[in-house]
Amino acid sequence: MKYYRQQSNAFPASYLNDLFGEIKACPYFVTNNLNRDFVATKGFSVVFQQSGLMEVEEKFPFFKRYLDVALQSNCNAFYLNPLLLQSGSRVDPHIDRSLRSYCKTIEPPLFVSVLYVRIPENMEGGELILRCQKRQVGQIKPEINNLVYFQGDLTHSVNAVKTTGNRLSLVCEQYSLSDSELEEIPNFLVESRIVQPAKKKMR
Repeated sequence: MKYYRQQSNAFPASYLNDLFGEIKACPYFVTNNLNRDFVATKGFSVVFQQSGLMEVEEKFPFFKRYLDVALQSNCNAFYLNPLLLQSGSRVDPHIDRSLRSYCKTIEPPLFVSVLYVRIPENMEGGELILRCQKRQVGQIKPEINNLVYFQGDLTHSVNAVKTTGNRLSLVCEQYSLSDSELEEIPNFLVESRIVQPAKKKMR
């Protein structure tokens, strides 16, 4: 993969409709717990290791089909979050390192996967911008049912959404960690503004 790749029509339309409804109805789905780069967004996060995948699917069965397709076999730790942007929302430039709150030595993920679940009709703005150092290497206009993978070390941002409606994506940072790094990562943990995440490994 050179910077990014895309897979169109990744899932049946019925699955996307169900996924949208389940995420919107989830009690964890509130104002985002992510950092200040995520402006006026909603969502929650699920931290898990490969060994915790079954627990994720038991707690959030609506994620299973996405995870079956999106997760890469050479990765062993993951940071999954549904991300909702509406009019005025944006994501400022950053490189994903969400698992660093558990282990400071962790480098960026190998890959980040993004599924576009719901997009406003005739949306203006909301493009995913990818940069390698300061050079732009991609500008992706969201399309419903498009599954995007990009290199985890790329700086990326989302342009401000200028139209009403819901721009919902399902994002997964995918890491390949050493055994010692993996010891610091929860096997399964939900992060949300309505729960207090523990910073210790859950056994």
